[in-house]
This record gives sequence, C-alpha cells and structure tokens, in this order.
Amino acid sequence: MNNLTNQQKGSLLAFIAVMLITPDSLLIRLSNIETWGMLFYRGAIPFILVLLGLLIFYNKNFLNALFNVGYTGIFYTISFAICNITFLVSIQNTNVANTLVMVAMAPMISAILGGIFLKEVPDKKTWVAILITFFSAIYIFYDSIQLGNIFGDFMGLVTATGLAVNAVLVRSAKDRDLLPSAVLGKFCVAIFAFFFVESFDLVGNDMIYIPLMCILCVAIPFVLVTIAPRFIPAEEVNLFFLLETIIGPIWVWMIIKEQPSIETIQGGIVIILTIAIHSFLKLKKS
Repeated sequence: MNNLTNQQKGSLLAFIAVMLITPDSLLIRLSNIETWGMLFYRGAIPFILVLLGLLIFYNKNFLNALFNVGYTGIFYTISFAICNITFLVSIQNTNVANTLVMVAMAPMISAILGGIFLKEVPDKKTWVAILITFFSAIYIFYDSIQLGNIFGDFMGLVTATGLAVNAVLVRSAKDRDLLPSAVLGKFCVAIFAFFFVESFDLVGNDMIYIPLMCILCVAIPFVLVTIAPRFIPAEEVNLFFLLETIIGPIWVWMIIKEQPSIETIQGGIVIILTIAIHSFLKLKKS
C-alpha cells in the first residue's frame, strides 16, 4: 500500500468495500429475523469487532483518538447512524433495485454538499448530471407511489444523503481518524434498535446469514469506506456504489427472483449512465 498513490489507495479501498457490500441486500432478504432484531445485530456485531480492532491498534491512545474527532466526528456519528437505519428500513419497504438506485444518487449529492461546505464547486457538466439524476429519481418515485413503495424509496434517498454527508465530513477532516465516530454510530444503531426488538433469537439459517452479513457486508466495508475519502474526493468514493446498484439487484434476482419494475430499470439506467459518463469525463479531464 505504501507504494500506491493517494488516488490508487482511495480507489482500491472504495472498490473492495463496495464489492463486499454487494451481497448485503440478498442476505437481508434471505434472513427471517424481524427488522429491529436485524438492525440491532447490524449495529452490535460491527461495533464490537471494530472497537476491539481500534483498541488493539490505538492501545492506550484510544481515548485520545476518540476525543480528537471534534464536532466533525459528532456529526459523522449522527449521520452514520441515521443512514444505517434508513438503508435497512428502505430495503424492507421497497424493491432492492429501488433502494440501490436511490443510493446511486450519493455521488451527485456529495458534489452539491462539497460545493457548499468544501468550496469544491461543481462544474457545468456536474450540474447537468445532477439535474438528470434528480428527474430520473422523480420518475422512479412516481412509479413507487402507484405501487405503494414511496416510503421505502424515500428512505433510500435519505440513505444516499447520509452517505454523501459522511463522505464530505471525512473529506473535510483528512487530518483526523473518524473511525472512532463510526464505531459510536454503530453503537447508537444497536441502542436505538434494542428498544424495539421483539426477539433476539437467531433460528435456522439466520445463525449463518446474520453474522456473515454483519462481518463481511457491514463491519469490514464501513471501515474501508470511512478511510477512503482521506485519499480521494467524496463524490469519487460514492461513485463506487454504482457497482452495488448494478450487482446487488443481480444477486437478488438470481437467488430469489425479485424483479424490479420497468420504470425502476429505465430510471436506474439513466442515473447509472449519467454518473458513469460524468465520472469518465472528469477523469479524462484530470
């Protein structure tokens, strides 16, 4: 890793993280545990694992690292916890494809927030891409109103906004390690869900699916996604989530035959192509 440029480090971390996340939606669908129980485990297991890792890494300096996150770290904890909750709620209330298409809007939201708070003002091409993805999302929302999935889609949009906020916050605090804030975010998720859990029992295949999901698709990726924006711009990190938008629904379709609507496919293609072309033009320019 020491021989890689910052661009290569950030891109590699984001790529590995998103590839690990791609089966997440499928494992959520395959699990039989109720929503709040699943949310509790998705908070508690990653919290314990990553906390142990940080305690080993920082040793006696862990508390110093925790208090060093500042106000940025506090906002990161809140935003991180919210988008963890809304992602699961979205998956449970709409098609997987709808949720992931909404998440695909995170790069454009990052560009807007980066322009406002980091003075990384989007150029004309970015604004065109933002408008196209916005109207494509409205198109998908209109379809969801007819199907009764509007709440799930809205939660997906909140998740995308949370991811964008997270990436911008990490980008704005490159001199600090915000992993302790992310760990606290997971703790907050577990505590919040705890009060609504009906049963903590893991029965049958859930004894495999839940730990696998929490370690492979949640704990490891969230560490990598928290580190990646220290090396590359926030919107570039979120661009890698396009891979999840494409691969995630394929996993679900192959295993449990859940098919998205024609409108979701059409709107999703427009969003993905728009962001992919925009990304290519930016990289070519740079």
